[in-house]
Amino acid sequence: MKVTETHLKGCFVIEPTVFKDERGTFFEVFNQKVFEKKIGLKVNFVQDNQSISQKGVLRGLHMQKGQFAQAKLVRVIQGRVLDVAVDVRKDSPTFGQHFSVELSGDNNKQLFVPRGFLHGFATLEDNTIVSYKCDNYYHKESEYGVIYNDPNFNIDWMLKKEEIFLSEKDKDLKKIHKFKI
Repeated sequence: MKVTETHLKGCFVIEPTVFKDERGTFFEVFNQKVFEKKIGLKVNFVQDNQSISQKGVLRGLHMQKGQFAQAKLVRVIQGRVLDVAVDVRKDSPTFGQHFSVELSGDNNKQLFVPRGFLHGFATLEDNTIVSYKCDNYYHKESEYGVIYNDPNFNIDWMLKKEEIFLSEKDKDLKKIHKFKI
């Protein structure tokens, strides 16, 4: 497993060792002991989530606040996404900066998004399956979100505006400066 920290402290790209032969491929998706040793942090994942989306679906930017904050380990089983993490930790030197990476069923990369980050993804292919682990349970009252096209972040989602499909909830999100995190 190759682990690379991004320019956002605590946010990592994880690439498994993939074994290929004439039968196909094999790789270890997750190993708690190896994962914690590589990132230098103890994480206890308690919930797995999965979505299936068509091309152009944009989910985000979301997080949970306070005692219900979540770290996430995101991967794509089938298809492709642009996965985005935005640092919104108040005292962070990279506050407001984002990192994006293409995750796909072909490249098998994963993104570890620590607590204190907004997270979102845009699907780049039909029938894309995204799976992610969370280290805290979902808590509706702790939800927080920022509109995907907030100019404070200047994120290139790799989709044309007319290709983007948002949920009604995500359409109503505001820019970051309108909220206290």
